[in-house]
Amino acid sequence: MANYTLSLFSMSRRALLTCVLAGFLATPGAWAQAYPNKPIRLMVGYSAGGGVDTVARLLASRLPTLLGQQVVVENRAGAAGLIAADLVAKSAPDGYTLLMGESALLIAKVLQPKMPLDPLTQFQPIVGTFVSPLVIVTGNDFPAKTPGELVSLLKANPGRYSFATSGVGTVQHLGFEMLKQATGSFVVHIPYRGAAQIVPDVISGQVPIGVVSATAALSQSRAGRLRALTLMSPARVEGAENVPPLAQALPGFDVAPRLFLLAPAGTPAEIVNKLSAAVKTLLEMPEVGAAASAQGTVRAYLGPGELAKEMADESARWKRIVTEQRITAEAN
Repeated sequence: MANYTLSLFSMSRRALLTCVLAGFLATPGAWAQAYPNKPIRLMVGYSAGGGVDTVARLLASRLPTLLGQQVVVENRAGAAGLIAADLVAKSAPDGYTLLMGESALLIAKVLQPKMPLDPLTQFQPIVGTFVSPLVIVTGNDFPAKTPGELVSLLKANPGRYSFATSGVGTVQHLGFEMLKQATGSFVVHIPYRGAAQIVPDVISGQVPIGVVSATAALSQSRAGRLRALTLMSPARVEGAENVPPLAQALPGFDVAPRLFLLAPAGTPAEIVNKLSAAVKTLLEMPEVGAAASAQGTVRAYLGPGELAKEMADESARWKRIVTEQRITAEAN
């Protein structure tokens, strides 16, 4: 009887060990199949109502139909988006805390090399979502009317003209610095707080050139108050069919803030791929494209691998222009 009891005990122990071992050896795919089983937090580093926040909410309102769980947008504004980025980077890599990132995150590391947060190593790229086309605007009496005329004018008149952007180190600023470098021209930078201040000064002639979002440019251009002279990227923008791209005069020129979804480094590939596929499905929906266009953004899907490469390439471009043009975070 004792031997029989011992035998049962041994069998039970073996069965228990087998179950435990099976749990440890379960394929990552099993975890992905269960994901998500609770709400997902989507962190935004800016206040509610801004461009990045609007895009985040556009995705968050539709993803539950594909993922089966609520996606909650949380705004953690401050430090040019770095507070939210730091929070996500330090979160568990389980797919439940994500970041709505954008190009400013990559620029911040270039301008502040000692910044402890590294967007290329501390995040797992999930999916590229949108780009926000930029437009170079001028007053209606500005001498140049085409990209080619703009390039020629700036080359022939070093130091005569100035350009306004929404601040030092923004994509708008660095994008125009790339234009200056490509043309060998000298144009004075005047940093503003945003398009709301730039546009009236361009209209009045207080500043001859401004770099603003497509939304800010096109509404005033349609009203005839200023000239939307050229797009800084070749992206097709609804309502800007008659605005030529700068690449028309400078082949290959392409500058536009990119928005993307990131997870903490170490997030399982199966979860990353599941999220990427869900966002891709959304981006293919006509209504999402229409909603994006209304916000001045253009759908620009990139898978995890493509996004990782694009982030690395973009960082390298910003580093090169910041170094060669001697731009510092303290400049004004």
